[in-house]
Amino acid sequence: MLSWVKRHKPWLLIIIGTIVWSLTMVKSGLVYKYGMGFWGANGHDGIWHISLIESLSRGSLEIPIFAGEVIKNYHIGFDLLLAGIHVLTRIPAVNLYFQVIPPILAVLIGVLTYKLTKSLWSVFFVYFGGNWAWILGKGESTFWSHQSISTLINPPFALSLIILLTGLILLQKKHYYLTGILFGLLVEIKIYAAALAVFGLLIAGLKNKGYLKSFFVALLVATPLYLAAVPNSGKVIVFQPGWYLETMMGFSDRLNWPRFASAMTNYRLAGNWLKGIPAYLVALIIFFIGNLGTRLIFLRRKNDLFSQAIIFAGLAAPMLFLQTGTSWNSIQFFYYSLFFSGLLAGQFLSSQKLGFVSGALLIAATLPTTWITLKDIYLPSRPPAQIATLELEALKFLRTQPTGIVLVPPAIPDPYAPPPRPLYLYESTSYVSAFSNHPVYFEDQGSLTITGYPWQAREQQVKDFLTKNIDIKAVSYLYIPNQKFDASSMGFKNIFSNSETTIWSRQ
Repeated sequence: MLSWVKRHKPWLLIIIGTIVWSLTMVKSGLVYKYGMGFWGANGHDGIWHISLIESLSRGSLEIPIFAGEVIKNYHIGFDLLLAGIHVLTRIPAVNLYFQVIPPILAVLIGVLTYKLTKSLWSVFFVYFGGNWAWILGKGESTFWSHQSISTLINPPFALSLIILLTGLILLQKKHYYLTGILFGLLVEIKIYAAALAVFGLLIAGLKNKGYLKSFFVALLVATPLYLAAVPNSGKVIVFQPGWYLETMMGFSDRLNWPRFASAMTNYRLAGNWLKGIPAYLVALIIFFIGNLGTRLIFLRRKNDLFSQAIIFAGLAAPMLFLQTGTSWNSIQFFYYSLFFSGLLAGQFLSSQKLGFVSGALLIAATLPTTWITLKDIYLPSRPPAQIATLELEALKFLRTQPTGIVLVPPAIPDPYAPPPRPLYLYESTSYVSAFSNHPVYFEDQGSLTITGYPWQAREQQVKDFLTKNIDIKAVSYLYIPNQKFDASSMGFKNIFSNSETTIWSRQ
């Protein structure tokens, strides 16, 4: 038995890692006695992806939450892939997203990591790498960045890791042009990965000319894709150095050292750089070491210019720039720093003669972040958000109707409503477009902000429609949850009604 375990250690570790990762996804999107439940970020981000998948499955490039406009400023590669699988297999998009694809992505990342590094420690860090927040009794994002356990809740990120690992394996075999094509295509999967990969190829190319071949091919592929996907590229990022450090120190849901944060900002505003520079350097060290956890040992691994370039560029980018719309999205650059530091840390450890006690202590210091995140967010039986059973009936009915634009009242989040909260009381999400398979006139203002749509005027139109009966001719259906509304005087007829939801159709 012991010899069998030794022979199959890589697969055993990959299977365990896949099960643990999948726990963040597989419970969401299933129907329970109260309705369909959603844990963690899945109550917003997962539903946004399902909305895109459903829309792309209809053969439409229209953004489903802002009817009449095409998708822009967003990488649709992952959603397009799942839309194709959905069309071919007819597996419901919600099950593809939450139950089918996550374990596949997890297995592929583990297998490719081991194929690239030949290191069990690298596989361990990829699946279980965590920060030092547990020592302070705090959660996963205390130092701003998500950790390994949250990889699958950002499936475009997970898919980009598969592309990066595949490209690096191809580089080992000197397939420079194919690697360049793959890295260039990352623009449509995760723009952060594309930028870092191209930069890594350039830096590594200073030593290995073969990498420069990949760099130029990647640049040639990525540039037109980027310009097509991001027409207003000059507005995507804004220069604001130190924002993550100030907010890490000051925000109550982060490290929360308000006196330190106040000192930093006061030094900056007063131009007192004699004190300000040391304060920001201390905060930067806390950010870096705090997030890396035991992966900090990657610093002992030398002679990997590509990975080292990504690690330090992934740190520098969010320290200097914020993303317009939703500032904290640029922290995703640093996700790649954590991933590659795990690869390098594992390779270094595999080259050492690590004793049993040392190895056990290292594992024990790494795992708490994973356990705390699962215990506090994804394993509780009651989710924070839901679509109630009666609402699911309404959405299922609307799905059977001819395609048309749906008007939905703006969400009114109520943090005091007992969980699981209906999504219209949870936050503004894409749930009507996702589960009715119709484009919606306006919903999910967060995603609209990230992608740069001017949604404020349309939100006011919706409010005027509901309060002043000012008609919107483009609208074919009204989806009204949890409130009474009579649209008969505006030329609509009631086609569905239960105690939770009413649906009106234009006559």
